[in-house]
Amino acid sequence: MWFALYYVIAIITLLLHFTGHLARYRLEWLIYVLAITVFPAVLYL
Repeated sequence: MWFALYYVIAIITLLLHFTGHLARYRLEWLIYVLAITVFPAVLYL
């Protein structure tokens, strides 16, 4: 269940990034947070 919630949040964040909403509200750092949280999972797999 946590994986599904994580993916939903990641998809929403990416959509907001590509539509420009994150840049407008200076929340581009969320993309880096998602990248950092995905990195350990990629190494584990």
